[in-house]
Amino acid sequence: MTARARTFEFAVELSRSGDVTGDRGGTPLPGIEREAWTPEHLVLAGLVRCSLTSLGFHAERSGLTVASSAKAAGLVTRRDSDGRFAFVEITVTADVTVTPEPEAASLTELLRKAERDCFVGASLSISPTYVWTVNGRRQ
Repeated sequence: MTARARTFEFAVELSRSGDVTGDRGGTPLPGIEREAWTPEHLVLAGLVRCSLTSLGFHAERSGLTVASSAKAAGLVTRRDSDGRFAFVEITVTADVTVTPEPEAASLTELLRKAERDCFVGASLSISPTYVWTVNGRRQ
């Protein structure tokens, strides 16, 4: 018998006024700012949050503590493959403090897992480029 993979469900609602609410509650994203917060910005925000959440998950499993911040930038233009507008480049730049500091090989594996297990990044048709600075050193 094949084991069934875990599933995760998420839902959002966009009102006529443009407010976005999530199925987990929290403060709605106001529609009045929809010109400032485009759907493309929200994809990048989701990617950053997911990447750092993935990093934190794997760090905790390894007995490590993480403090982190990150930013993402993306380029949208027509894809060569089909002529449709899409993200064609995305770079995530993260500044991370890991305590205690892992050995180099363990750190490399931790960052690889963080990138691999961010399902927002895995859902994109392109692979984001990650630039990690850990404990003051670029990886």
